[in-house]
Amino acid sequence: MIRFDNVTKRYDGGREALSNVSLDIGAGELIFLTGHSGAGKTTLLKLIALIERPTRGQVLFEGRNVGRLSDRAIPRHRRQIGMVFQDHKLLEDRTVFENIALPMIIAGYSRREIRGRVRAALGHVGLQDQERKTPLMLSTGEQQRVGIARAVVARPKLLIADEPTGNLDPELSLDIMNLFRRFNEVGVTMLIATHDVELLKQLGGRHVVLDDGRVIDADGSLPPEGSSV
Repeated sequence: MIRFDNVTKRYDGGREALSNVSLDIGAGELIFLTGHSGAGKTTLLKLIALIERPTRGQVLFEGRNVGRLSDRAIPRHRRQIGMVFQDHKLLEDRTVFENIALPMIIAGYSRREIRGRVRAALGHVGLQDQERKTPLMLSTGEQQRVGIARAVVARPKLLIADEPTGNLDPELSLDIMNLFRRFNEVGVTMLIATHDVELLKQLGGRHVVLDDGRVIDADGSLPPEGSSV
């Protein structure tokens, strides 16, 4: 589904956030990006979503070199991707329903379809009764669930998340990660950047380890704790 082919990303001043990264991500995979702060996890996600473009090399999404897409083609590319952020990026003056509906409104869906999909997304994240509240009326964990519902409401092929549990306690972090795993079980490709290696031991999946902008392990597969595998 996604291929990084000798990708380097250099920022102003000469700092290389990624250096000659080659990586294949198959459709339906659950992948956790790990590594120290500044290892290049966020940059890798930004290249997939075309928030950044590579300095050298190619990022291929379903065979298409996304680095060569025109600015006009970026919105269409991003409609295939759901994005979850550590700080939620919710609009505080809009209701939960309106926040989740926003990607579908921008994409031009009908009111009827928006209403049905938003309520289905709220059900998936356990917030069926919260649609009329504003984000400030919710707990931190509930706000993160709203962000996840917004990311999946348009049924993307790929969901990427950048430190989605960074502001949550261990119990809530596990709840959020298990929610991601359930989406993966119904076919959504997942790519999650996190520094919480201990949490990942409870989840399984494939671990890709970055260090100073380089992939040092792309096959760190671990079964969930308690598994007989």
